Amino acid sequence: MTPGWIGAGKVRARESGGVVEITIDGLTTQAKYYKPLVYEFMRKEWSSRPSWGDFTVEIVMEHVGEPPHIDLDNLAKALLDAIKGYLFHDDAQVARLLVERREGERERIALRCFPRR
Repeated sequence: MTPGWIGAGKVRARESGGVVEITIDGLTTQAKYYKPLVYEFMRKEWSSRPSWGDFTVEIVMEHVGEPPHIDLDNLAKALLDAIKGYLFHDDAQVARLLVERREGERERIALRCFPRR
């Protein structure tokens, strides 16, 4: 059985089988908006300790209609900075990073983080 989501605002997360999923509802053109938003969520809601070893991080920005003008590299940096210290100790542990923009059914960002096997 998959554990439920924690969080009731724009940011929600869950962990199952070593995979952490984080979703952020809504989009903005300012990548810097996401760092404090996710960081505060992790600080207040997340209870697991960071791990050592290599990680894979997958970030998908889903948009409806025309995509917002946001640099995906800046989005990735903001999100990695926000989860550093909560899921892993240092973003140098990210051995594989996938960042993708695609059309979806609603505007959101989905992040998956898991140990590299």
